[in-house]
Amino acid sequence: MKKSINKSYAFLFIVLAGLAGCKKMDDKFLVTNPETFYTIDNIFSTSAQVDQAVIAIYSQLRDIWANPNEENWIFMFRGNGTDMFDVPSIRRANSFNNYGTINANHANFYNAFSTWYQIIAKANLAIYSAELPGITWAAAADKAYTLAQARFFRAFAYRNLAELFGGVPIVTDITKTARYDYKRATRIETYQYAIDELLAIENDLPEVSAVGGRLVRGAAQHNLCELYLAVGTQLAAEGNSGAAQAAFTQSIAYGNKVIDGGTYALMNARYGARKTEVQGNVYWDLFQENNVNYQDGNKECIWALQIDYAAYKAEDPRSKLPYSRTYGPVFRNGAPAHLQGTGVDVGGRGISQIMPTMYTRDSIYAGQWGDDLRNTDIVLRRIFIGNVPTSPYYGIPVPWSVLYDNMDDQSLDYPVSCKIATDKYTGLADGENMSNLFRDDYFIRLPETILLRAEAKQRNGDKTGAAADINLLRDRANCAFKVTAADMDDNFNLILDERTRELVYEECRWNTLLRMGGSIAVDRIKKYAYWPEAKSTLNFQYNLWPIPQLVIDANKDVKLEQNPGW
Repeated sequence: MKKSINKSYAFLFIVLAGLAGCKKMDDKFLVTNPETFYTIDNIFSTSAQVDQAVIAIYSQLRDIWANPNEENWIFMFRGNGTDMFDVPSIRRANSFNNYGTINANHANFYNAFSTWYQIIAKANLAIYSAELPGITWAAAADKAYTLAQARFFRAFAYRNLAELFGGVPIVTDITKTARYDYKRATRIETYQYAIDELLAIENDLPEVSAVGGRLVRGAAQHNLCELYLAVGTQLAAEGNSGAAQAAFTQSIAYGNKVIDGGTYALMNARYGARKTEVQGNVYWDLFQENNVNYQDGNKECIWALQIDYAAYKAEDPRSKLPYSRTYGPVFRNGAPAHLQGTGVDVGGRGISQIMPTMYTRDSIYAGQWGDDLRNTDIVLRRIFIGNVPTSPYYGIPVPWSVLYDNMDDQSLDYPVSCKIATDKYTGLADGENMSNLFRDDYFIRLPETILLRAEAKQRNGDKTGAAADINLLRDRANCAFKVTAADMDDNFNLILDERTRELVYEECRWNTLLRMGGSIAVDRIKKYAYWPEAKSTLNFQYNLWPIPQLVIDANKDVKLEQNPGW
């Protein structure tokens, strides 16, 4: 699967044109005489080519999550500007918390919006092509699975659009001529469209896959859990409490299918390629090379993006996780008198495109978290040994009071998660420089399903059940600090904090905050943003990103209403 997902993709659209021969110099020289035209109706001739169109979507989603080209809009999509992440002092130009400059014309919004419609267009093409009369399928199940994957991707795109932008135009066909008359659906209608798509293909996805990376039924069920939760939250905000409770009940039901269905389980014992190493623990195991996929024995993995070092070297330079580079600290700038270099001892060759806020790195672990596996030094490394001979801390740990000397320095100096760095980098003998990881990574991991179910239970009035779900994760983390129904606050701070501990560098935080509605996103951004601009400039309420102004302007025949606050 890795080779098929990471291979160089053949061009799907090729126009072969020949110039007519000319016997004399006249205007006939300018007349083309193409031997054939390739269109969407004849470019596909085999089912394998349709499958390649589906694999192209896997590839684009991998690039959205891993961000090998270091695109600013993807850093935003993955959390820059939320309560979890901000930019360090050396990246202030890429800040996404100054609302004096953030408006509907911001390029990040347009890039996010248009990229999800690119996914939709590719899915529509695959769906259309799979039904062409000239395509022969080896078995009906093969066609059903291809269609199910394409329809999943289309639903997944609309789920993301609805969480981030609200109601959007729903496009289900290939557009062959320019259109300027798209109409927005409501947010609930957009969510419902995604739900209907996933319900239609749920049983056409296999329970498990022989190879990593391909979609399975649990991925659809997880998304249904999230979508019904989102619908219920929006219905409740609109005052329709009865329908909201029904939606929350459905969310819980789909969470149950994933969590209690027997296919997936939290990993509670050491496993995988490095399980005998005494310094590790089971949470650390989850993020080691060759340990990520369900096929590796990892029962938490529901869906993973595929990274392959051989493909990276041979033909696919984007097959990498540049996490040590893009997420890693820059001690050589923030504490140059004590820590230098770009090696394992400082977390790799970090350049810190975005950095964890003080909330993410420290405050959520203050107090009763000393025994939590997610806060152990092997998982969230806080001990850095001075490596500059002239430093008074040479050969001993550099205190955080020194590393946090001032606001600029502490934006560059921060703990290193095992999710973004390793002590065993692949490719060093080939010239790699500790910028990249070459392991697979999670699109969906079971703890997120548990956290979604916990939220649905709480919104449905079952705080005891919500607390029990939180404690599933704390039990696995060997955390003695358990919660009760009384701890489940109505602003969902406990759930959001637990998502941070469990899913840092995994979840797309903007989706979570904006989906929750109300003032949750704005309140938490203002409270936890690292730089002061958010507190001073975020003076309006919003729980949706704006529809990009370019999109509004281009749709000249029908007015697309802007989201409130923008």
